Amino acid sequence: MRNAEQVTFGGAGLDRAAKVRNDAGALAAALAHEDAACVLLWRGKPLVEGDRLALVPMAHPVLKRGLKGEIEAPVLLGLEPSGAPNFAVDISGWEPDGQDTSSLGTFFDQSEQAHPDFPPGYVFAELRRIMPRLTPRDAELVATAKAIVNWHGSHRFCAKCGHASEVSHAGWQRGCPACKAQHFPRTDPVVIMLITHGNSVLMGRSHGWPQGMYSLLAGFVEPGETMEAAVRREVLEESGIPVGRVEYLASQPWPFPASLMLGCRGEATGTEIRLDPEELDDALWVTREEMMQVFAGDHPTIKPARKGAIAHFLLQNWLADTLD
Repeated sequence: MRNAEQVTFGGAGLDRAAKVRNDAGALAAALAHEDAACVLLWRGKPLVEGDRLALVPMAHPVLKRGLKGEIEAPVLLGLEPSGAPNFAVDISGWEPDGQDTSSLGTFFDQSEQAHPDFPPGYVFAELRRIMPRLTPRDAELVATAKAIVNWHGSHRFCAKCGHASEVSHAGWQRGCPACKAQHFPRTDPVVIMLITHGNSVLMGRSHGWPQGMYSLLAGFVEPGETMEAAVRREVLEESGIPVGRVEYLASQPWPFPASLMLGCRGEATGTEIRLDPEELDDALWVTREEMMQVFAGDHPTIKPARKGAIAHFLLQNWLADTLD
């Protein structure tokens, strides 16, 4: 797919500076760099100013308060073209007294939290809500930061012996001081598929989604399974639709919490939907004309897939006939 990397979080060529990660001197110099800055996260939400990711200088007072988060030390994300390093820092230990936190972790968190150490207009906001507005560079930085911080939050202990593990390699590894096992960031492959039959595309909705929200079918790739086999299995299990030819289109890092979405298209060899009610709340075929109504916001019952998600990206390109 020619425009595959135009998807949100698709990448902007971040120099991840892998050689710095295990070089104590180079890492110390990066932390002390006069232009060193960080993506600041609070309970999974990045600090933003309007439509812009707010990079915080590493010398900022908020970073000197020792606020505990999901990781014990800054994570080196990479280097700017100028050589200035960027890090990820989590301050989830901060309590936003008197501010709305009731919707944290919900599907559509519209709340924003303002930290007293930042000027008006700087807020922590849900990434899924703001992602379509970010520049490719900001999107890659924040997706990387959120994914790696999520991993540290769920991997504090050695999976081999259970001992508390320690951060190493500038945040890109954890080591066990007891059994010496090394642990690396986890990424889960997920297939998401544009399944078509003639002029129609297969759409589904999960339990608990907002009324009218439909998207492409998706599911995790299982051990020992190819991407193509995963597409056929997931679609058949969830909707009863058999799929023939499968083709890869594009991928998207999806840090909710740590997936790599593998966008594919497949050709259905049948159209009779036999829904698995444990997997999906509903599934249906939507014609190209109906999908144009959906994207225009004029469809009476179906809402468009979330902007910024690869489902929206694939459907948009299907409508524009630009999947090749």
